[in-house]
Amino acid sequence: MTDPWDAQMEALGAFIRSQRKLSNLSLRQLAELTSLSNPYLSQLERGMHQPSVRVLKLISGALGLSAEMLLLQAGLLDPRPADAGSADGAPPPDSAESAIQADERLDDEQKAALLAVYRSMLRD
Repeated sequence: MTDPWDAQMEALGAFIRSQRKLSNLSLRQLAELTSLSNPYLSQLERGMHQPSVRVLKLISGALGLSAEMLLLQAGLLDPRPADAGSADGAPPPDSAESAIQADERLDDEQKAALLAVYRSMLRD
């Protein structure tokens, strides 16, 4: 039986890989942007290492993601409940992202692609 934490690290690695590819970066380019080694990043993408918060912050900056998103993907933050809207009943600002993440019909790469498109439309 697979350890849930190992499965989480594999999912995080797949997410990082898909975000890197969506950013049109090679592994070597990401290594240069983060000052991390190419072999280490490769092992992260294959779920073979548990990255530190510092490493997740470096990767999120290089990929243009929020550090919170990578921490969520790593299982280090609990996602907010879907109904955690504001006091005036408005949906939380990331409800679309939460819905994409929660949809079990999508694989990690599909989720990453949808999130990237969604976020690109929110940028100023």
